[in-house]
Amino acid sequence: MAHRSRTPESVHALLAELPSADRETLELRVERWLPALLAALTTLYPERDVEALATRLVGSALAAHAEREPDLRRLDQRRLLQPDWLQQPDMLGYACYTDRFAGTLAALPDRLDLLDDLGVTYLHLMPLLRPRDGDNDGGYAVADYRTVREDLGDVDDLRELTRTLRGRGISLVLDLVLNHVAREHEWAARARAGEQRYRDYFHVYPDRTAPDAYERTLPEVFPDFAPGNFTWDEEAAGWVWTTFNEWQWDLDWSNPEVLVEYAEIVLFLANLGVEVLRLDAIAFTWKRLGTNCQNQPEVHALTQALRTVARIACPATVFKAEAIVGPRDLVQYLGQGEHAGRVSDLAYHNSLMVQVWSMLATGETTLARQALDALPATPPSGTWICYLRCHDDIGWAIDDGDAHAVGLEGFAHRRFLSDWYAGEFPGSWADGLVFQANPVSGDKRISGTAASLLGLSTSTPGTPAHDQALARMFLANAVVLGWGGIPVVWSGDELAMPNDPRWADEPGHEDDNRWAHRPRLDWDLAAHRHDLRTPAGKVFAGLAHLARVRASLPQLHAAADTTVLADTDTGVLAVRRAHPSGPMVCVYNLSDGWRSFSSHHFTDAGITHPHNAIERRDVHGGDDGQVALSPYAAWWVVEAPAEVPHV
Repeated sequence: MAHRSRTPESVHALLAELPSADRETLELRVERWLPALLAALTTLYPERDVEALATRLVGSALAAHAEREPDLRRLDQRRLLQPDWLQQPDMLGYACYTDRFAGTLAALPDRLDLLDDLGVTYLHLMPLLRPRDGDNDGGYAVADYRTVREDLGDVDDLRELTRTLRGRGISLVLDLVLNHVAREHEWAARARAGEQRYRDYFHVYPDRTAPDAYERTLPEVFPDFAPGNFTWDEEAAGWVWTTFNEWQWDLDWSNPEVLVEYAEIVLFLANLGVEVLRLDAIAFTWKRLGTNCQNQPEVHALTQALRTVARIACPATVFKAEAIVGPRDLVQYLGQGEHAGRVSDLAYHNSLMVQVWSMLATGETTLARQALDALPATPPSGTWICYLRCHDDIGWAIDDGDAHAVGLEGFAHRRFLSDWYAGEFPGSWADGLVFQANPVSGDKRISGTAASLLGLSTSTPGTPAHDQALARMFLANAVVLGWGGIPVVWSGDELAMPNDPRWADEPGHEDDNRWAHRPRLDWDLAAHRHDLRTPAGKVFAGLAHLARVRASLPQLHAAADTTVLADTDTGVLAVRRAHPSGPMVCVYNLSDGWRSFSSHHFTDAGITHPHNAIERRDVHGGDDGQVALSPYAAWWVVEAPAEVPHV
């Protein structure tokens, strides 16, 4: 093994005990990833014996590899041979709750034809590990990371599902909540019972001195139903850090035992066949007095430590950062500086989502061009998750600096967007619900399905208003699918399902209107998804068409260089993508009127015979060098395919 002197002898001893068939492979992986592990541990725990800690973690990785099924080992090799598998243009994601999509894990395979028809290759099943009873934040208050919710099935059902999905070319995505556990979790229960080892897993204070000091700079996540960031717990006889809810206890990641516990959980889930782990609430994991305790540098070091363990044991498993943070902080989660290529492989493009909704409401693209162009470049291996909406509410993450740069006032624009999508602004076509209005800050967020927010549910089929709503839906999906990365569709949006009018009827949902946009999939509607006479059929056909076209365009590989064009009509968003296979220009009219676009943008990009791949037709400009864009037009323009010569 090369560089033997750099590896602790304790690690060498572990490797020496491996079966000869595995030894070379694992020696090479340890050689590749141990330096990154040691670097991360040194950042996190400078006062600890990091070599001993690294040896424990490597030992866990080697043990997990020994238990890994042959099919998963083969998948590891396949992923290592194609490290950009996540970035391919044929990737398409779908997100849903198991019970609201199929009922149980065992029943889910019978529903996969819907996903096949769309071209889905990436399935995110929302939290399905056993949560606390009662209110559990949609499953994010986990009571046991190694047990499945009883109503959904068991671990064997989950393992069997991953085998089925792999056979159909679909990668399973599960949530791994890092910042907190449920108060009912064994660690928290043992902490309350007086076991110091587990009390040290949490932030527990005997009085308000430390909590009050932290509160001076901490924001409130849910001010309506979870004000403050600390909760007095009688059994623990202390103030417990509870960022999200009083029954979600924040973990103390400055304790290396917490890292070791989570490394074991990562390996357990990976060996069940989970291919993508969504690192929930990762931005909150590291606490520092005098800050907002978000996006601290150590967050990236702890991600790096977990990822190195996974790369040694199960390199087919990748990480996705659930970091809904400011645009400037976001790219760090894909790896910058010393963490480049060593942290999360995926991150949510929250800024793109917000700007799509902003453009649709205003019919104007100046702010979006400013915001999207200002984002730092992603590392070559970093991949965006692009989405129109998700399970959560929409928070208007409009940067004040971006707004000011284009002559807007950030607060006023955020308020306008909330009013527009709540249907409270004159002329609005939207039918959303206000979520978590904060009278002090003026912050208002929005709930709603795509169909309701885009005006489909409030317009009559066959009318101009309905046709415009359909066009907005197609356009919005085209922007998301045309950005690169992995586009993810939220369940029900592919069928234009409206807000669930009975969202509050289920126990525990009555105070959380986000359940309005988490409807149970209407399988009667899905059975007629190919009927183009219905709104559901039209939306489904449009989305499936975009996915097929996308899969055929190498220019939509996630690593392609992306440039937002500045000198276009204010109603038009244009993006140039550079790829060795050839250039591409995506052109979108975000307004409800005709707009013009200069054809010189095509020639400047290197496209001599422009062809709109979405409509499969060539693009011809007028004598003035302008091309006309119809209302809500969406074009993906590439070089026209060469004609096959006749023999």
